[in-house]
Amino acid sequence: MHKHCNDPVKQFIPRAGMTVNELVSEMGGAGAYNGGSLFHAVDVYEKMLTDPDMTKFFGLSGAMVPAGMGGIVSTLIEKGHIDVLTSTGANLTHDLIEAIGCHHYHGNAECDDIELRKEEINRIYDIFLPNEAYEELEDFIQDVYTGLPEQPITISKLLRVIGEQLDTGILATAAKHEIPVYCPAFQDSVLGLQYWMFSQFHKKTILDAIGDMHELMNTAFNVKKAGAVLVGGGVPKNFTLQTMLMTENAFTYVVQLTGDRPDLGGLSGATLDEAKSWGKIGEGGIGVTVYGDATITLPILATATLERLEKK
Repeated sequence: MHKHCNDPVKQFIPRAGMTVNELVSEMGGAGAYNGGSLFHAVDVYEKMLTDPDMTKFFGLSGAMVPAGMGGIVSTLIEKGHIDVLTSTGANLTHDLIEAIGCHHYHGNAECDDIELRKEEINRIYDIFLPNEAYEELEDFIQDVYTGLPEQPITISKLLRVIGEQLDTGILATAAKHEIPVYCPAFQDSVLGLQYWMFSQFHKKTILDAIGDMHELMNTAFNVKKAGAVLVGGGVPKNFTLQTMLMTENAFTYVVQLTGDRPDLGGLSGATLDEAKSWGKIGEGGIGVTVYGDATITLPILATATLERLEKK
């Protein structure tokens, strides 16, 4: 027997009635490629969530809310599985659109986009969103902005104010459970564009972007342990991981769900081993990257882990 050949691959045996965790366990037995990585990601996520000393960060990028993934994030907040959330402004915009009663619709990626433009329908791959949704969003958010106090406000506090006026969705759930939501690229969204419109007529309120850094860095300095789930990459990934650069702390566990390649040098595809060279993940820290479509990997990761926790 070779010393490197002591863990044989098991053939995946499907059966009717398998739970999601049982499916993941079978994938772990096969143990190859990203199926095996997903199994290990569930193991790491379970350890992250069952450690009472763990501060749990979550980074959300990509068009996850239009694809129906926002409910996962809301559920994780409800269950206490997210302590700090960082998101793109786009996901929060679409979360707000759903929360005020508008909808995203199943469409077709093989369509005539000029025709869609004429019909005032916006396309996100195979998801359609009518312009009417943005008109209703504008009515709602301009009222919120008009009611802001005449003093500087951080973006996270602004998002809390928005969430407090909603009944459902990520922002509403975060506000209810007093979970901070950071959006370092707030301007890169319709919410940011709407604030620009507001600022053309109202000069009384100033958004304080750096103010969020004070609160976030205080969290980073005071953690006993830190773990993170990163859906996609971009600004939320870096904003989350860089919190430890100014401290003596580092992330213990990180799970990354991405479809990007590491060899192009972009952050979204960068390996978590690379993050160790920066000190973002500590020596002995565990990082698992699952390459694939997050609309597949995130539901499986979340559901399998919840199943394990409920059994315990």
